Formats: sequence, C-alpha cells, structure tokens
Amino acid sequence: MFGVIGGTGLDNIKELVVEKYETIKTPYGPTSEPLTFGLLGENKVIFLARHGKNHSIPPHLINYQANIWALHSVGVKTLIAVNTVGSIETKFMPGDFVFPNQIIDYTYCRKNTFFDGIKTPVKHIDFTFPFDNNLLNKFLKVSKLLKLNYHINAVYASVQGPRLESAAEINRYENDGANIVGMTGMPETSLAREIGLSYALICPVANHAAGRGLNKDAVTHEEISANSEKMALNIANLIKGIIETHGN
Repeated sequence: MFGVIGGTGLDNIKELVVEKYETIKTPYGPTSEPLTFGLLGENKVIFLARHGKNHSIPPHLINYQANIWALHSVGVKTLIAVNTVGSIETKFMPGDFVFPNQIIDYTYCRKNTFFDGIKTPVKHIDFTFPFDNNLLNKFLKVSKLLKLNYHINAVYASVQGPRLESAAEINRYENDGANIVGMTGMPETSLAREIGLSYALICPVANHAAGRGLNKDAVTHEEISANSEKMALNIANLIKGIIETHGN
C-alpha cells in the first residue's frame, strides 16, 4: 500500500476518493493529525500531513516516530515523502523538482530512532544509500511523462529550523556536498529505513537558498508559501502518476 507524507499533494488530486479519517494510537504518542484513507482508482493510499492542521507544527517538534510507526502499522509498504526545499544550486529553479539520492543530517535533539535500547534493543541499520532506488526510478519515469523540470543525484541537507539559514551556513552545506536544504528530511528518512519502508523524497524547489541566485539578498516565508502553492498541482499530478504506474 502507498503512503504519502507531506504538506500538500493529495488535496489537489480530483480522482482521489476519501474513505475515512482515523486517529492511530502509537507507542510514541500522537501523530501530526489523523491519517486520511483514500482510493485512487483501484489503489489504496494513505496520506498524512506532517505539519498537522493548518501547518501548525514546526519541523523540530514533529513526532516523526509516531508518524512513521502509524503509517507502517496500517499497512503502508511504500512511502512517498514530499519535502519542500531551498536550492543551494542556482541552476535548480523555483518550480523545479529534485529527487535526492543522499542526505546529511544537521538536526539535533530530535527523537531519531526506534532502536533506542529502551523500548526496543539497539540495532545499527545500513544507511549507505538512504532512498529506495526503484522508487526514485518511478519518480523519473513519471516526471518525464509529465514534462516536469527535475534534477537527480542531489544531496539533501536536513537542518533544524524553524528559522531559515544564514548565507554562511549555506556556504558550509555546499562545502559539505549538499545541493538542497530542508527541515524535515531527518529523522524521517532513517526511521523509514529502520521500520522497513520503501521510501524516497520528492523535493519541490520553493526558493534559492540564502545568499544565492534569486534570493541573494533575502528569503521570505511569504515567497516560499506562494511558490509552494504554485507547485501544488504538479505535485499532485506527480504523486497520482507514481501511484497509478506502481508495479507496471
């Protein structure tokens, strides 16, 4: 079964039939909001907005453990994550999509594992390649069909937030090898790997990162929100195409 986690996407799929909303109790506390169960053609899909209703939960306070556990508990095997980003690469323009194949974690004080030695025994998972390659290939296939502007083989810098970055921090991330920056990639990615989900990121570019390109002088929340809204239909069409072609 497909799951989609993100701030936007399924709300813009006209063909989606919502069957029910369900609150899932987890050993890690409440999820960001009740899960949305729906049908897209013959495909069951479950959606969760990681920031909760009205985007009210900041990145560092999201209960990533509960969200991932809940989706897995109701039968999700493949999880598409939508993570809006700023682009360190000026050739990645607002409105483009990036499908990263690597991630660097700069977050702190987030509950970042199921294997904490308290609820479950300590376990060291392999994280060499964080994202599912078959799922990434589906992203590419559907993006080509939809004629979207997209980029691959990128590195996602996952930062703490909720503030945006300084220009010097962006320079640091670039020196570390990152191409895009966002606030929700970790620990979601590693938790999905720990629990055995096929998982990969769809990263819509909302802005250039601080000190870069179109945002050389400043980055505003209003600009990010406006650009994200413009991309909502493309995000929905991409998700719909991926789910419809799953297994083909």
